[in-house]
Amino acid sequence: MRLDKKIALVTGAGKGIGKEIAEGFAVEGAIVIINDLPGTSYAQEVVDAIKEKGGKAELYATDVSNVENIRKMFAYIQQEYGQLDVLVNNAGITGWSDFFNTDEVLFDKVIGLNIKGTLFCAIEAARMMKENGKGGSIINISSICSVLSVKNLICYSTSKGGIEAMSKQMAVELAPYNIRVNTFGPGPINTERNLSEDPDYKQNWGSVIPMKRTGEPEEMIGPAIFLASDESSYVTGQLFYVDGGWSVQGKFAAESMDSQLQNSGGKG
Repeated sequence: MRLDKKIALVTGAGKGIGKEIAEGFAVEGAIVIINDLPGTSYAQEVVDAIKEKGGKAELYATDVSNVENIRKMFAYIQQEYGQLDVLVNNAGITGWSDFFNTDEVLFDKVIGLNIKGTLFCAIEAARMMKENGKGGSIINISSICSVLSVKNLICYSTSKGGIEAMSKQMAVELAPYNIRVNTFGPGPINTERNLSEDPDYKQNWGSVIPMKRTGEPEEMIGPAIFLASDESSYVTGQLFYVDGGWSVQGKFAAESMDSQLQNSGGKG
């Protein structure tokens, strides 16, 4: 197993891409710490599902947009496990808004989780990896929206562009400690959120993607395992997109963007 006995933390792992990555890691032998917001039942269901299949996982529920919460979480991991081998910074929010109706509250909320949460989780993870002397892998989840400007997503696209720049900086700073930092950006993926915001999501986006379909959350497992495992031992500071070729062609589904703005409760 490619992640045998590695300790891995996946933030925002209660649903969607994070859930699939966490379950995929467990299949490969990792002990997985599932992070998601407090007061939700779905994150515990991920833990239970992993255990039912013979894997090892536990839930640490906290809001990673708060730095003090982050520090407490990593202190717990240090106390209980004594090490951390892999961090997947997956937690994030979209924040749909019409450009002219974007306000400070929404901007602070999106940036606070997507950028601040990613940075300070990475700092604490890298501190543990450095002190243990074993190195490790930090994987930051970006989005194709960082390079293809998607309507109604000014805050989100800004945050993902920031994550990509930040990841390169991290890779250089942490390379001497054998801590690798890489990023991958999913394209249009059939997550529960996307499908609920646009009932025609698969058709709208599938029609503009070269592979003629949207991606499934489980298709993110392979890239994450590669970056987490020793198979990528000489890979750091890299960014690639898992998007069915969308970033190559760059067509847009305008109907879907308008639907998602309306159905997400965003500011129209």
